[in-house]
Amino acid sequence: MKKIIFLLILILITFNTAISAITAEEVIMQRDENEYVKSARVEATMIINNSGRELEKKMISLSEGDKALIEFTNPMDRGTKYLKREDNLWMFFPDAEDVVKLSGHMLEQGMMGSDFSYQDMMESEKLIDLYNFEIIAEEKYHDRPCYMIEAIKEEGAEVSYYRRVSWIDKERFIGLKEEMYAESGKLLKEIVVEETKKIEGRWYPIRTVMENMLRKDTWTAFIIDSIEFNPDIPEGTFSLESLQ
Repeated sequence: MKKIIFLLILILITFNTAISAITAEEVIMQRDENEYVKSARVEATMIINNSGRELEKKMISLSEGDKALIEFTNPMDRGTKYLKREDNLWMFFPDAEDVVKLSGHMLEQGMMGSDFSYQDMMESEKLIDLYNFEIIAEEKYHDRPCYMIEAIKEEGAEVSYYRRVSWIDKERFIGLKEEMYAESGKLLKEIVVEETKKIEGRWYPIRTVMENMLRKDTWTAFIIDSIEFNPDIPEGTFSLESLQ
């Protein structure tokens, strides 16, 4: 009888464990549900710190799928615009009244001198479509229980980083920290989410800090001042004519 009871308890424990288990793909899909935006209007501030010297830049962006229009509004950069359509990126310089298409190695440079590259700003696809995932640990990050997930790019996927390691909040399913690596194993960048907010039923990062490990004494904070999901976007917003 004792053996039968022990076996029943063991079966129940195994059954409950199987039910409660979650795969890395399921974690990423729930994170995407929070952080992936189909369309949005965002007002944001970017603070660029270089050896203790800070520059503050303000911007308004409209995005829809793989299209985005960003316009800077701070006095120094007022009127500078970026237009993204699929894998293409253009920049408008108001002083020169000129439109320049950015491509190749130019996309790896820091946007407006920040630690965010143009390529970082162009990523718009869901992570689940670009990487293969594995839960490699469960640990706390700043007292928040997290899944530590490794992502290796899928063969043929066009991504900025070959490998990513993320700390994803187990309760809110939002990324709290991420390390980005080259295929060689070299750590390229680290991004930390310093503040989150529940907006329209989803947890969303509203203050993130990016550090480029290939640069010394720099970091860039990206702060969302306001965000509206699924706004009405005027027709023609993402045309080349909208840059001028």
